[in-house]
Amino acid sequence: MATNTASAATAESTKLNHQAFMLLRTIFTVAPIVFGLDKFTNLLTDWTNYLAPIATDIIPVSPQVFMYGVGIVEIAAGILVALRPKIGSLVVALWLLGIIVNLLMIPNYFDVALRDFGLLVGALALNRLATARER
Repeated sequence: MATNTASAATAESTKLNHQAFMLLRTIFTVAPIVFGLDKFTNLLTDWTNYLAPIATDIIPVSPQVFMYGVGIVEIAAGILVALRPKIGSLVVALWLLGIIVNLLMIPNYFDVALRDFGLLVGALALNRLATARER
C-alpha cells in the first residue's frame, strides 16, 4: 500500500513539475517575442522612455535604433527558450539583469526594475525545471 502511495505521489509531482515547466517555457517564449516585436512598433509603449541615456553614449545610435537592436535580441531569446529552454532561460535571465541595471540608472523606474527582478527569478526557475527534465 505504501509503495502505491509513493508511486502516486511521484506521478503527481512529475505532472506538476511538467505543468510548471510548460507554463514558464510558454511565457518566456511568448513574452520576449511579443515585446521584441513591439520595439519596432511601439504599440504597447514608447520603449525609448525606458532606456538610460548612458546606453546611447556607449553605443552611439538613436534611442529608437538602440531599441531595434533590443527587439532583435528579445525575439532571438524567446525563440531560444522555445528550442533550448535550459540555455534560453539563462539568456533571458542575463538579459533581464541588464534591463534591471539599465532601469536602476533612470529615476522613477525602480518599481519596473523590481518587477523585472521577479521575472529574472522566474527565468531561473525555468532553468532549474529544464535541467531536471534533462536528467
